[in-house]
Amino acid sequence: MEEVRLMKGNEAIAEAAIRCGCDGYFGYPITPQSEIMETMMLLKPWETTGMVVLQAESEVAAINMVYGAAGCGKKSMTSSSSPGISLKQEGISYIASAELPCVIVNVMRGGPGLGTIQPSQADYYQSVKGGGHGDYKMIVLAPASVQEMADHTVLAFDLAFKYRTPVMLLADGVIGQMMEKVVLPPFQPRMTEEEIREKYPWGTLGKLKGNKKNVITSLALLSEEMEKTNNHLQAKYREIEKNEVLYEEFQCEDADYLIVAFGTCARVCQKTVEMAREEGIKVGLLRPITLFPFPTETIKKYAEQTKGMLSVEMNAGQMIDDVRLAVNGKVPVEHYGRLGGIVPAPDEVLNALKEKIVK
Repeated sequence: MEEVRLMKGNEAIAEAAIRCGCDGYFGYPITPQSEIMETMMLLKPWETTGMVVLQAESEVAAINMVYGAAGCGKKSMTSSSSPGISLKQEGISYIASAELPCVIVNVMRGGPGLGTIQPSQADYYQSVKGGGHGDYKMIVLAPASVQEMADHTVLAFDLAFKYRTPVMLLADGVIGQMMEKVVLPPFQPRMTEEEIREKYPWGTLGKLKGNKKNVITSLALLSEEMEKTNNHLQAKYREIEKNEVLYEEFQCEDADYLIVAFGTCARVCQKTVEMAREEGIKVGLLRPITLFPFPTETIKKYAEQTKGMLSVEMNAGQMIDDVRLAVNGKVPVEHYGRLGGIVPAPDEVLNALKEKIVK
């Protein structure tokens, strides 16, 4: 029987993590995502599933705790908001290089600097382009509803272990704080240490032949070894790009113009599409669900049938770079965004579409 609740997006992440067999959450409070850890503390999963929930002394400590747990083959996760994710970048780069699975939640706030506690989408570069040092990427999921906050948490763990890579849930403060009806996922038991040894031989708990020790590291003293690691990672990213692209289309079939937006902006733009069609302007909406891998081929396809595209973002223009790369100059691509924590209204987007694209 389905379990349905009314809850915040942040609360949905916490519930889903516990239910999908997460072994450990390590975090540090920062608005607008603090309810993730607060909810876990209230639910006390250490008494029911044995999950560890720990407030670390800092964001740096939290990500390195995730690194250690992931190295043991455990399902581990952390969450933060924009400046806190900045502090985690070095650890994320280590985890990516060591090819370890983990889930990182970023509920974005306005910046740069300490900025505002209001919602933003200005961490696109930081998250989708890697953010930390070196040639690494993360799978990035962009939920647009409270239901997807729960569903994508489960999916994030699945993808993290499938590809042995960090996966980020990139939400904005609106999705984290808003309340909606959620169908919660069923409980999955946490894996035993014996099951981990059998299933994940790459972990420090894994079974290796002989008396060899499995050393988890991201260090390579020889340039040739580091190049080999990098080439291996790039091949994995190409496989992810081939197999894991997710997106949603809304009234795109006959569209003369296309809006590309994710998260809260996609919700706003769905109303914009309806308003535009009432005026006889055929507009469609493409919502990337995975920001990496990006739906490049689909956008490229729509460049053949549309007259122009508008990238709508709560930032100064970041995703637009990927839209323009996909379009490759075939149609004009413009940006409309609000900064500092302001959410654009549907009529604003429609006016921008008329001024910049439809003309």
